[in-house]
Parts: sequence; structure tokens; C-alpha cells
Amino acid sequence: MSKERDITYLLKKWVDGDQAAFDQAAPILYQELHQIAARVFAREQGQHTLQATALVHEAYARLIGLDVELANRDHFYALAARTMRRLLINHARARGAAKRGGSSRPVTLQEDQIADDQPVDVLALDEALTRLAEHDARKAEILELSYFGGLTHPAIARLLDVSEATVVRDKRVATLWLRKFMSDGSA
Repeated sequence: MSKERDITYLLKKWVDGDQAAFDQAAPILYQELHQIAARVFAREQGQHTLQATALVHEAYARLIGLDVELANRDHFYALAARTMRRLLINHARARGAAKRGGSSRPVTLQEDQIADDQPVDVLALDEALTRLAEHDARKAEILELSYFGGLTHPAIARLLDVSEATVVRDKRVATLWLRKFMSDGSA
């Protein structure tokens, strides 16, 4: 049985009340969340004030406390992506407010080529994703799952029940839309 199927199996058993399944899955999920957070923070070029471990601890605590029926591993990581995005946005807002309107945390979105390797404000990214979702929720979700969740194209395709080619195409279009929106505020 593959690692992915093992996690899905353990998650389903845990949702059904098997504490031993949770005990087996927890360290694996935590490690994978930490790897995702480390990739997100690696793109920030040392300009963040929140540490990857702190982000993972908070996200993990929130995810474990959810009363949600998990369909599979990909569903868990989709929830993780949304949770980490919210935590990063809340942290950036709090930091900006604490600095009396000071700058928000910049991030570099090299993987998705949204900002041509230039740091962008995480709050601006959140606003752009929110605006994109108003026009096309699936495209916004694809970027969120890819960037904040570290999900691969095949995983996103399974989660959204679309073809991998659709994910690639939508991600390309969404990336162009975000790049335009973030450069001039319109798309």
C-alpha cells in the first residue's frame, strides 16, 4: 500500500473514531505539513517574522480540532492550505497593525510565477485570490492549493474532480490574471 493510501486509510479510520489510527497518522501529517510550510517560507527570502514551525503548530492544532469528514489525504491538505493561508494573512495583518500601518510580509511566488520573482505583499496576494474567486472560484482554489497547500497537479485534479490538463490550463490562466491584478489592480 502506498504512503498516500496509508494516510487516506488512517484518516478515514480516525474519522470513524479509531484513536490508534490518529496516533499513527499524526506524525506523518505533521511532518508533511512542516515540509509544505518550509517550502512556503523558503520563497519568502528570509523576510518573514513567523517561523514555519509556529505556522505548522497552529495549523495542526486547528486542523485536528475540526469536526469534518475527511474524504482522503488530498482533502486534508486542501483544508491545511486554507488554514495556513488564513494564519499567514492574520499574522500579516496583526504585524501591519502593530507597526501602525507598517508593511506586510512580502512573499515570493516563484513556483507559480505570479510576480516574476519579485516579492509581493501576502495581503495583496490574499486580496487578489479573493477577487479572482469572485470571477472564477476554481482557478483561485487551484492557486491556493498549489501555493499554500503544496498539492501537485494530479492531487488538485483528484480533489476538484477535473482533468490534470484542466488544472494546468486553469493555473496558467489564473497566474496571468493574478500577475496583471497585482501589477495594476485590475484584471
